[in-house]
Amino acid sequence: MTAGPETHDVVVIGGGPAGLAAALGARRAGAEDVLILERERELGGILRQCVHDGFGLFLYKESISGPEYAERLAEDAWREGVRTRTGAMVLDLTADRLLRVNSADGYRLIRAGAVVLAMGCRERTREMIEIPGTRPAGVLTAGSAQHMVNLQNLRIGHDAVILGSGDIGLIMARRLTFEGMRVRGVFELMPWANGLERNVRQCLRDFDIPLELSSTVVEVRGRDRVSSVVVARVDETFRPIPGTEREVPCDTLLLSVGLIPENELSRRAGIELSPLTGGALVDETLTTSVPGIFSCGNVLHIHDIADGASFEGFAAGRRAAEFLARGAGAAESRRVRIAPGENIRYVLPQAAQAGTEGLELNFRVTVPGRDRWVTVRGAASGALYFRKKFARLVPSEMLKIRIKRAVEEDVEVRCHG
Repeated sequence: MTAGPETHDVVVIGGGPAGLAAALGARRAGAEDVLILERERELGGILRQCVHDGFGLFLYKESISGPEYAERLAEDAWREGVRTRTGAMVLDLTADRLLRVNSADGYRLIRAGAVVLAMGCRERTREMIEIPGTRPAGVLTAGSAQHMVNLQNLRIGHDAVILGSGDIGLIMARRLTFEGMRVRGVFELMPWANGLERNVRQCLRDFDIPLELSSTVVEVRGRDRVSSVVVARVDETFRPIPGTEREVPCDTLLLSVGLIPENELSRRAGIELSPLTGGALVDETLTTSVPGIFSCGNVLHIHDIADGASFEGFAAGRRAAEFLARGAGAAESRRVRIAPGENIRYVLPQAAQAGTEGLELNFRVTVPGRDRWVTVRGAASGALYFRKKFARLVPSEMLKIRIKRAVEEDVEVRCHG
């Protein structure tokens, strides 16, 4: 007779900051059997290669390194009875929460009472942004370079150019400088930096590394190894401006051109995804379109800091435990839609139960601005649910607001003068 699948109350897919926090959140909310499945051999996710400090300022009230942050979360999880299984690759996830898993001890089926998705994200590659030129060695994503330098102790080159001003690229500009490499410049397509202001200041300005905005790499040159790149200014439609091209000698090109939530498993489970975030559509409980499956961290939307992903993980784990406690057959209430409006790139959650009070919304703006109003109004009635003036708004920083009054209708979030 064939044995049935093993069962667990809550299964968390991913052992990074969001996944570890989700497991803790579930345990603290009463879930007895919580399991983390992590495909790498160690827990921690991207934190393991982030040897710089600046982590934990909100969660632990001190500045620690990425590995220290991961270790603290993992120790908390073990101390509170969370089970972990590393080297475990989830191959499939169904809408009824059946997981197919391949690990060192073989293939197995797992049935979960609730699932929390915390698979993180991946980097956009050269092929995705279609940089012309030859295909020599020396073209790396910033995260891959960080792994090679920090975890493998490898020297990746002597002279680097960085395309894109995402936080990993900014941090690697400083890290490569520490390793004795020359960083000839960071080139950003947009007319503003896409990383946190503190990283622009601490990683570029403090080391006299130039940041050129409204610029991009239009060609990679070199045969066996990168020998140079051609950069050019771009116009307001982001097209290279003829006559502005110049060649920059280098043997390494790092790409820091955006992150993509890892939602292949989400698609297999039939979860509806947002075209704006690349992550799942969720309500205020972080429930996806499939009941009993929750999402948090960078697989839901890209976070600025690990603390933000962790706090979201705690909430997702707590909600997963609450789902177990009330039973899968509980009746659903009417939902209202939450949509981005003028100058808002995206807002999350995208839906909420009608009548929700104290609703928290995360959002990003499309362009920088100062002294701008953020409002939340009823889509049909125009009723004002929230209004606040922000001294400074930038696309690289995710902001949070709380609506105190009950939301009874579809609403729209807007940013305006």
